[in-house]
Amino acid sequence: MNLPFKQTKKPLVLASVMLAMFMGAVEATIVSTAMPAIVADLGGFTLYSWVFSAYLLMNSVTVLIYGKLSDLFGRKPILTIGIFIFLIGSLLCGLATSMKMLVIFRLIQGFGAGAVMPIATTIVGDIYTAEERAKIQGYLSSVWGISAITGPAVGGLLVQYISWKYVFWINIPLGILSLAGIWLFLHENINKKKHQIDYAGAILLTITVSSIMFVLVEGGSNWPWGSWQIISLLVLALITFIAFVIQEGRASEPVMPFSIWQKRSIFIANITSLTTGIMLIGISSFLPTFVQGVMEQTPIVAGFTLTTMSIGWPIASTLSGRMLITIGNRKTLLIGGGFLIIGSLVFVTMNASSGPLWAATGSFLTGIGMGLTSTAFIVSIQSTVGWEQRGIATAANMFMRNLGNTIGAALLGGIINNRLNHYFAEKATSLTADDANILLKEEERTALTEATRNILQDGLTISLHTVYYVVLTFAIVSLLFICFIPKKKSATAQTTS
Repeated sequence: MNLPFKQTKKPLVLASVMLAMFMGAVEATIVSTAMPAIVADLGGFTLYSWVFSAYLLMNSVTVLIYGKLSDLFGRKPILTIGIFIFLIGSLLCGLATSMKMLVIFRLIQGFGAGAVMPIATTIVGDIYTAEERAKIQGYLSSVWGISAITGPAVGGLLVQYISWKYVFWINIPLGILSLAGIWLFLHENINKKKHQIDYAGAILLTITVSSIMFVLVEGGSNWPWGSWQIISLLVLALITFIAFVIQEGRASEPVMPFSIWQKRSIFIANITSLTTGIMLIGISSFLPTFVQGVMEQTPIVAGFTLTTMSIGWPIASTLSGRMLITIGNRKTLLIGGGFLIIGSLVFVTMNASSGPLWAATGSFLTGIGMGLTSTAFIVSIQSTVGWEQRGIATAANMFMRNLGNTIGAALLGGIINNRLNHYFAEKATSLTADDANILLKEEERTALTEATRNILQDGLTISLHTVYYVVLTFAIVSLLFICFIPKKKSATAQTTS
């Protein structure tokens, strides 16, 4: 479907879209930086991963729904609804007085966030040609560089000198400015017709993902793996997934049209986005904890170690746009996959004496890999489908990355809690995983006896190393999947504007 965009002011729309993406990028980096302070204030270290999992769960589930709705009703109204819900959630998160309240408000925030990244990216795919998209992706990725410098740094300053609450409230002015620009300068021409929304598919998908997440978070920690709770949830997930597949096959306008998965390049892009999503959350969620709790650095330094990932990402993304044209999609992806493995190896070899610069190096190299692969995948996907499927195709790829984030946050959070409790039991101490909170607050950490501090730090180090070995494993799996990408000269060979 070719839609006229004569009235749309491309540069101003691009700026508004970049602002919306900046809001999402800041959210990803600034909350990770603030989490040690949040846990130290609200308590409940065992709910640490739930702060990420709750947000990512709703983000993962709604991203497909928003993507499909944007194909049916247009990008602008659906993006507006998503940003509005996101801002309400951000306001409430800053008002949370307990970890449980924060988890609930993160659900609301995630419900709105599902619209931001996929629709913003899809808008760019709509208003620019296939040849232009590779270059524009570089501009979009510069958002991550800007947020990398401002997000964690500002987050660290807010945490240290004002309050962690402002890491959520900073989203509000950004969201309002973005909405103003999109409504003033983006003009869509949508065919008005009655649509049948796939509510059943959305509900089944929500139940499936939620069940899997509960299993990964609670399994081996609060619930034994063979318990009736775990078995019941696994059975429920299997039944609802089968029902989801059947429902999508018969729905007239499915949430997830499986026809797009039949294209080999899209299938591999989506599966690889799942594995890299697990890697990404493993690093961004727990790196500040290692730097603050084990290396005994400040929140600002912890933020710096994440900042380097978001600097490497846009640099690589800009290069990726050029590499797609010169050496092709497959070689660009293979190089990116190689950087993911190198970055993961840096984390595996990290210890308390390595210093924050070592952590920052691993973060930067991983960012290079993420930038090369994510840009190549998005450009390839948007060049493979037409307007009427571009929203859902883009959303499907981001859904898989978000699903990877969700699975990763739950799986790795469960691993950390399990490994900590196991280590403390071996040491015959009364410490529990919740006591790791103490390491994240300087005055409480310095008040510990040397023996207790050593046990806590050793336990946290061993637990986090287990996480980084899992991250390395998924980096290797990602590269193996990339090897199956079809050999093709350029991702922009096909124009479907």
